[in-house]
Amino acid sequence: MGGSYRLWCDPRPRPGWLNMAIDAALLERARGGERWLRLYAWEPTLSFGRHEPAARRYDRRAIEASAIPAVRRPTGGRAVWHAGEVTYAVSAPAASLGALREAYRDIHFVLRDAIRRLGAPAELAPARRASARDGASTALDAGACFAGSAGGEVLIGGRKVVGSAQLRHGGGLLQHGSVLLDGDQALVGRVTLGQAPPDRSVLLREALDRPVEWGEAAAAIAAAAAEAWGPADMTAGVDPILARAAELGERFRSPSWTWAGTWPADAIRSPC
Repeated sequence: MGGSYRLWCDPRPRPGWLNMAIDAALLERARGGERWLRLYAWEPTLSFGRHEPAARRYDRRAIEASAIPAVRRPTGGRAVWHAGEVTYAVSAPAASLGALREAYRDIHFVLRDAIRRLGAPAELAPARRASARDGASTALDAGACFAGSAGGEVLIGGRKVVGSAQLRHGGGLLQHGSVLLDGDQALVGRVTLGQAPPDRSVLLREALDRPVEWGEAAAAIAAAAAEAWGPADMTAGVDPILARAAELGERFRSPSWTWAGTWPADAIRSPC
């Protein structure tokens, strides 16, 4: 990752708004030169990509009637149901990781190697040409992030096991994503207005024919990161980050942000 980085293993499930506020705080620190790898868990939450027209795309009435928590990510991509996963976040100065696609693939190489450590034959999706599906306004862009794959994503048997999104702003980079251990991404299709693409995800529990605990998966990611990027700094304090996240949390708790959203104009959308 082009310099020493700090590892934060955060296994206690947190509400979606707080997880996104923490990642936004890490992006701020990346603009100041810090590098972080955070591994974390969620209270079950539905997240929308930054550029999704959520109010037109998803059934808000059904989501709220079912008491499904929802949040909008600061990054792009499509909707994800967060339950039974390890989520990773990499934040660093953007220049230290190269261009968008280069950084996307390099981080996914680490995740591929981590999944191989667990025993699954993970591969990266081959590069593909951009298509209408990449446009944020197309109907095909609706539905789960795990309904399809793009070049460089982590697959097992042709099915997507990691979904990621990246944002660059003010010289900082944030890439975060879900490594599916268990759960059901089909929930996204059930709350999508109109016809959603079929779910194309695979769970590590299915691929390995055994349960994979959060701690086991997080340890594999940390080990693969150490092999690729060198040993992590385990001594960094997180209290200032949590304090800043509490200040940023109002945005991510706001229904107007969740269902409409605003963010700086130079935000970069990932192909998730």
